Amino acid sequence: MDHKMPATNGLWERNMTSMITEARPVQFSDELPSETDVVVIGGGIAGITTAYFLADRGINVVVCEKGRVAAEQSSRNWGWVRQQRRDYAELPIAMEANRIWRGLAKETGDADLTFTESGCLVVTDSEAKFKGLEDWFEIAKQHQLDTRLLSAADIKSQFPDIKGDWVGGMITPSDGRAEPFVAVPALARAAQRKGVVIAESCAVRTIDTAGGRVAGVVTEKGRIGAAQVVLAGGVWSTYFAANTGVDLPQLAVRSTVLRTEPAPDTYVPNTYTPDLALRRRTDGGYTTTTAGFSEHYLSPGSFRYLTKFAKLLRVSAREVRLLPAAPKGFPGSWGMKRRWSGDQVSPFENMRIVNPEPSPVVIRRTTERLGKRFPVLDGIGIAESWAGWIDVTPDAVPVLGEVDTLPGLFIATGLSGHGFGLGPGVGRVMADLVSGRSPGHDLTRFRTTRFADGSPIVPGPY
Repeated sequence: MDHKMPATNGLWERNMTSMITEARPVQFSDELPSETDVVVIGGGIAGITTAYFLADRGINVVVCEKGRVAAEQSSRNWGWVRQQRRDYAELPIAMEANRIWRGLAKETGDADLTFTESGCLVVTDSEAKFKGLEDWFEIAKQHQLDTRLLSAADIKSQFPDIKGDWVGGMITPSDGRAEPFVAVPALARAAQRKGVVIAESCAVRTIDTAGGRVAGVVTEKGRIGAAQVVLAGGVWSTYFAANTGVDLPQLAVRSTVLRTEPAPDTYVPNTYTPDLALRRRTDGGYTTTTAGFSEHYLSPGSFRYLTKFAKLLRVSAREVRLLPAAPKGFPGSWGMKRRWSGDQVSPFENMRIVNPEPSPVVIRRTTERLGKRFPVLDGIGIAESWAGWIDVTPDAVPVLGEVDTLPGLFIATGLSGHGFGLGPGVGRVMADLVSGRSPGHDLTRFRTTRFADGSPIVPGPY
């Protein structure tokens, strides 16, 4: 096979880093109004897409982001737009999100929102795990998804660049990829053109209430009156909610990712093997990491929510490595302030952007495995590594809906590592919920009360 090294274009030469930090200048600094229809807390993909679709409905929206748009997990993820192996209730939203992704570049006129249909492939060397793929394939067939099961011979003939003793696998050709750290800011610019007000370095401290319902928010820059608020704060959502008296069980796990130097094209889909995940990048390199591995810093929430997460820990195929206490100021860390008022500095101002150190374990394992799984990439240099914190719920599916005890407060969080690909679907659903329309999907699985109403916790794929 003749492998050619790609040329990089001007856009990617200017954007060779793969995450956003506080070193990035403020890009969104709109003047805050005193009143609006909806305030969205959080400038990640869930918050930005919610605002984008609310603007389509003629609703006035303000997005407040404590740090930078997409600076946390929304720019640090793998960049997969995946329908494959979603939870049964999540799959219809993922399929809708896939359709939305395909049209965003044309709709917005922004090439940073380009979707590449590359497919998603999972391969396994375990009979038990292949049985799990066969079980999920039945769900795919119910939704007429283009997923196919693959035999060991199929994998060997179709994907010779992937080395291993495979039992079988599964491919979903309609899955694809986009580039997170440019795509989400591009969506924010598109939302802004629709009239959405976006302010970075503007933390929302608390919610203002009147008559038992939402009446607005108090930000570090002043109050904004609003009858509806969408909390889309990722790992921070639990602590914002707790300050309003709402219990929102989530824990944060550290996910480390690497970017290679420009490399030959392996001509494989987004690929998930038992020990390595990989996807092609627009800049000619690869985003890669270990598969099935997570790290969690012990915190007060680890013990408070232990029983709720027990079943997920038992059934998850992931290796979960527990780490000592999180660094000072990280979400939920020991000593972090738990209660504050609107006239007090909040934890969100003390740590604008969570920027954890990459895991040396992941870096070592990934660099050792890359050339073994993909010999054509043997010796390719690592250009960059980074880490982010994923917000995970006890059943590893999102929380989407209005809070019963505080009308006007809507929550979109706990996307559990699925958020980038799922984001546009979640944004459309949340926009309809907030505007009083039918969301078009059964959201029972995602209700805000499910961890407190006595329902059994049934983990989805994680």
